[in-house]
Amino acid sequence: MVPSSQKSLSILKRSLTPNRPYHVQWFLTRRCNYRCRGCNVWREKINGKELSADEIKDGLDILRKLGTIEVVFSGGNPLLRDDIGEILEYASKHFITTVYDNGSLAAKKIDALRNVDFVAISLDTLDAKLNDYVKGVPGSWKKGMEAVDKLHKEGISVTVSPTISQLNLQEIIDFTVHFTDRDIPVWYCLYSYDTSDEDRLFAIGKKDDEFEIVDKEALVKVCDTLMEMKKERNGIFITNRTLTALRNFFLTGRRTWKCQALQGFFMVDHLGRVAGCHCISPVASVFELLDVWDSPKFDRLRKEYSACDRCSYLCYIFYSLHSSVMGNIEVIRDQWKNAKMLLPQIRAKVHHKAREREA
Repeated sequence: MVPSSQKSLSILKRSLTPNRPYHVQWFLTRRCNYRCRGCNVWREKINGKELSADEIKDGLDILRKLGTIEVVFSGGNPLLRDDIGEILEYASKHFITTVYDNGSLAAKKIDALRNVDFVAISLDTLDAKLNDYVKGVPGSWKKGMEAVDKLHKEGISVTVSPTISQLNLQEIIDFTVHFTDRDIPVWYCLYSYDTSDEDRLFAIGKKDDEFEIVDKEALVKVCDTLMEMKKERNGIFITNRTLTALRNFFLTGRRTWKCQALQGFFMVDHLGRVAGCHCISPVASVFELLDVWDSPKFDRLRKEYSACDRCSYLCYIFYSLHSSVMGNIEVIRDQWKNAKMLLPQIRAKVHHKAREREA
């Protein structure tokens, strides 16, 4: 989406306002058409009725009032929703908006994706056979690669999002070079798994020995190499602070961050329930947040969550490291040069909007 001056100024203002939930992940659906081996989403029984588009828009209005600047839509596969275009169009007016796809549907829903800031396609490897094995669906690699190519040609800001695991650890650098050479950014995830089956919003990561990273020195080397590559190469969508924290964690086992769940970030599920992260139980409805955000109950929960060391999900590490005004400035400074890579997509969107007006 081409950011309007009003949207840009509003996001800047929220970015500079302290003690706000800057990052929100909204899991629009639990439905998924893939069978990824390291994921629990498709294994769980789906309970309850998904929120309607109008209810989601009401929830987004509340997030804006709370000061959220970034909303990531995930699932399941959010593109399975028939009303996804309506949701994305509304969200993109007010937030930095990202939507995830496993590569199966994005190419079919081009028009629904034109408004978002980023479309993240989940691809784990350049090896078609291995990717299909990981996703649990034959042909998934071919569909994903075709989707990336089509979205890129259409001027949509597409990124690829590999989940770093023991299976693909040795090729992450080559993977990064392959896509950034083509002006396609790489947005990293890290294999992790849920440590408990009780008191959680929902299940995501499934423990699997073949995914769990045992070659810690190789992971440290990947972090070091990515930091060096960032000096000369655009499109590496991970901050140096995150890479340094990850490097130290695998090298020493020590966490250099405190979890900022329910402070700088939180999750919303398909029913509108809110939790600090997916690993813990819901504490409110998204529609109650304006009333409870500054409550003694939430303050107590924030203190409790800040001591949590149950997971190593990369998104939570990033959110925790960048959950302050200074953290937001660090992200802007760290990723500023990547704006150059996105200029062709921005120009393409401007031309598309112009053609729509002429028609």
